[in-house]
Amino acid sequence: MPATPLARAQHFVWLTARVLEQRRFAHHFLQGSPDAVETALDAYRNDDGGYGHALEPDLRGPVSQPLHTAFALCVLDEIGRCGGQRAERVCQYLTEVSTPEGALPAVHPSLRGYPAAPWIPVTDDPPGDLLATGPVVGVLHRNEVWHAWLFRATDFCWEVAESLEKTHPYEAMAAIAFLDSAPDRARARAAADRLGRLVREQRLVVLDPGRADDRAVPPGYAPGEHHFAYDFARGPESLGRRWFSESEIERSLDFLAAEQGEDGGWPIRWREWAPGTRLESRPIVTIEALRTLRAYGRL
Repeated sequence: MPATPLARAQHFVWLTARVLEQRRFAHHFLQGSPDAVETALDAYRNDDGGYGHALEPDLRGPVSQPLHTAFALCVLDEIGRCGGQRAERVCQYLTEVSTPEGALPAVHPSLRGYPAAPWIPVTDDPPGDLLATGPVVGVLHRNEVWHAWLFRATDFCWEVAESLEKTHPYEAMAAIAFLDSAPDRARARAAADRLGRLVREQRLVVLDPGRADDRAVPPGYAPGEHHFAYDFARGPESLGRRWFSESEIERSLDFLAAEQGEDGGWPIRWREWAPGTRLESRPIVTIEALRTLRAYGRL
């Protein structure tokens, strides 16, 4: 195996990843073209403006889904292509699948009949969910996209983010994804500070990675599906960074760096339910780990 963490990860990506993750890795770390990333992403786009085809590996089948589309927007954001007609097409899809209050359901009923992770319920009338809506609204605001859909969706995100009492790690991460790019920065900082207190009080973050096994996971999570400081603060500019001391962040980054496997990739922590989803997810997690370490000057 190559000697450096980045070279080992590169070997892992070439060995195991989908074309999209190969192109993303090349763009982030090898000066690869954003055009190549967008071309690979287009394979997942449907005629309705949304994205499907298991772009988010735990949802299978060809149909467009909000979580797939959120993934696609994050990729477009990475390469500086989240605007113009691309964003207009996506927002038209988001308008079609939104709930009456203007939010996105985590899973649209069109998924029925296709394989999906067993913890993902498919219902006929799903509620709006911050898990799907928060990251989408955050990305669109960060790219200064304005569309009629965005106004009501933003109001939904504010209402949920500012009223959370009992939450869980993925919902808290979706909230911070919204707050990091919400236009009202003073309001966002206040909401993020409140959310950070909830995360710590409800013990949703493991502050001492060396003792993670002593900490119970939230209800419904897989054994060992813990979350650490870097999960809530993917870069030093995130409002989630304010939740943790310097030593807490450094311990979490030490742990993240040490999690790289012998094959060069990082592990997934959620429940594995099909061999293909694990294979597809590990390169995604590996790219995110590398980007986080680089953001903190640790790569």
